[in-house]
Amino acid sequence: MGFVKRTGPGTRLKNKRVAIIAANEFEDVELLYPFLRLSEEGAEVIIIPVRTGLHPRPAIPDKPVTGRFGTPIPLMVFGEGVRHVIKNLDEVKHDEIDALIIPGGFSPDSLRINEKVLKFVKDVYEAGKVVAAICHGPHVLISAGLVKGRKVTAYRAVRDDLINAGAIFVDEPAVRDGNIITGRVPDDLPEFCQLIIEALSSK
Repeated sequence: MGFVKRTGPGTRLKNKRVAIIAANEFEDVELLYPFLRLSEEGAEVIIIPVRTGLHPRPAIPDKPVTGRFGTPIPLMVFGEGVRHVIKNLDEVKHDEIDALIIPGGFSPDSLRINEKVLKFVKDVYEAGKVVAAICHGPHVLISAGLVKGRKVTAYRAVRDDLINAGAIFVDEPAVRDGNIITGRVPDDLPEFCQLIIEALSSK
């Protein structure tokens, strides 16, 4: 399914494609807020559900990838193809997107041990595209080997892991170092998304 072209107030990210990748138990607002904020600026959003990790209750067979607070992928209240499309990981090429966002929650625990996910994250990074992670999301950046020497932030429980991986941890709402953008917690989503918008609109 392709995108339905829409007109609206935001055009800074027109013709930009942003992918959001998530496994089960992602932090709902850390997926929904960037999806809405970036699509408001004209970006085309691709959501990539990865069917790994534990389901929130009830654990029904074939249940869609679901957030901690029950948000399913596909996003049932939003029409697919209007502001977003759903694609499997093997359907998305790193050179067809401009940014990759990794929400937090428990999803990163599953993503960081998935070799296909780590290769995709590394390919996006090495192509010079924006790689953004918030809250627990930087765990994936650690496992992909992208944080050494980088100034980053995250939820405080990730602090020691980042430092042990050679990162320069800062307790700030959001940080950009080259093409890596990190955010601290859900309250910092406005600053996190603003850095993503600035990085993409400057390209």
